[in-house]
Amino acid sequence: MASGRRHDRATRWLALPFGLLWWPALGPAGVAVASGAFLLGGLWLSPDLDTRSNATRRWGPLRLLWWPYRRLLSHRSLLSHSPLLGTSLRLLWLAALVLAACAALGPLGAPAPAELLQRGRELWGSQRPLLLAAVVGLEASSWLHLLQDGDPIPRLPRPLRALRRRLSRLSSRSRRWRGPARLRGRRR
Repeated sequence: MASGRRHDRATRWLALPFGLLWWPALGPAGVAVASGAFLLGGLWLSPDLDTRSNATRRWGPLRLLWWPYRRLLSHRSLLSHSPLLGTSLRLLWLAALVLAACAALGPLGAPAPAELLQRGRELWGSQRPLLLAAVVGLEASSWLHLLQDGDPIPRLPRPLRALRRRLSRLSSRSRRWRGPARLRGRRR
């Protein structure tokens, strides 16, 4: 497993080459968006937000927003370190936080959550190629992280690991069962 510094260094080194892959299709705007998303995904939205890490510290006082995420997910769990699923969950968490903040700050002039969602749909309709480059950049940086960690097979969430342990104990007991206790000492 790579250290936080190695993850950060690889993210910084590979952001521009990744962005240049988008030049033929999207030009300079695609390079900027894809490179920026790759950096954002590797440095601020890292799979390591489920533990105390450089990515968590970069959020400064806002790192408290990730506390529930960190408490609910164990490090390298299926939900945080899975390709596609991990990035999707982090983006959904951020979207939920933004929508909740808009709902809470509505009386102070913040846009309503429904209005924000409508603006997001309009943006998706008008800037779909650039948004796809951004999403792919976020996911690519996550894949880089997982590949640097070695075998990118994540662990099951805590409740499922506990259930698996219980089931394996039960199945190992049933394999060892040799009949009623009163018959165990007799020869057959």
